[in-house]
Amino acid sequence: MNVRRLIPTAALAGAVALGATALTACSGAAGTGSKDGKLGVTASFYPMQFLAEQIGKDHVKVDGLTKPGVEPHDLEITPRQTAQLGEADVILYLKSLQPAVDKAVAQSGVKNVVDAATLTKLESHASSGHDHGSEPGHGEEGHAHQDGDEHAGEAEGHSHGEGGTDPHVWLDPAKYAEIAQGVGAALEKADPDHAADYRKNTDELVGKLTALDTEFKDGLKNTASRTFITTHSAFGYLAERYGLDQEGISGVDPESEPSPARMKELQEVAKKDNVSTVFFETLASDKTAKVLAADTGLKTDVLDPLEGISDKSQGADYFEVMRSNLKNLQKALGSK
Repeated sequence: MNVRRLIPTAALAGAVALGATALTACSGAAGTGSKDGKLGVTASFYPMQFLAEQIGKDHVKVDGLTKPGVEPHDLEITPRQTAQLGEADVILYLKSLQPAVDKAVAQSGVKNVVDAATLTKLESHASSGHDHGSEPGHGEEGHAHQDGDEHAGEAEGHSHGEGGTDPHVWLDPAKYAEIAQGVGAALEKADPDHAADYRKNTDELVGKLTALDTEFKDGLKNTASRTFITTHSAFGYLAERYGLDQEGISGVDPESEPSPARMKELQEVAKKDNVSTVFFETLASDKTAKVLAADTGLKTDVLDPLEGISDKSQGADYFEVMRSNLKNLQKALGSK
């Protein structure tokens, strides 16, 4: 497999227990950040915001730090947002994805801080590889990972996660469900009066994510190709979950420029692995995808890393966009 688990981080086990213990104090629903008696939750970017809204529903008021249409990797925190962060009852973020947020959270003084990176196991993924002999249908968790492969560290731009880890865990519905359980436990702890509702909402959301996981598993089981090329190497967890090979033009940072050697290598990969499509995304430039597609005679399409929802998104929420991603992957890979 090209998508390798290079440096598994020492993530703590047990998302639910973690969600509870991650909260060092309990502010209650009437804290300084709450409005109309609701629990005030500040979420760093869309995947965290979506969890808070789905689990908290009417009991929470959710504010997002990353506005629609803004690429979250590039977010700069304004003084007003810093002040807003300090007034929150609960902060949800994913450490290492947005350095500006990490710094602001550390300075916020808020007791109820939930780092999604502690609620599931983060891994490192190579966005390029050279062993393209993988067989379809091995998309469970039992991949053979070649940790000692000489090309294992070739992916560009993979240094912004802690220890080189890939932060894009929400693109794996099973891992996102683990994070949802931790967030649910955190909200229960912060607002015990509504704990039963948070638990019920968490169970419903986890059920939907489990169903989505099954849709991906079934939908990508039999395809003509297992390799996809994308501008932004955000899909390592998704590729690993469903037995696909991600080939990133740039690294985890969507704005990094690929080398001429990498572009040449991708042209060879496209020819060898029966690749039909180069994917770009809605929040970053599609320039490199179009250049590669033009050079290789490939089509282009959207594969959305779901870091934010905008009017260009192929869906109104996480589930709609993920199903669009599935449809686009099936089309590109030649689903049988």
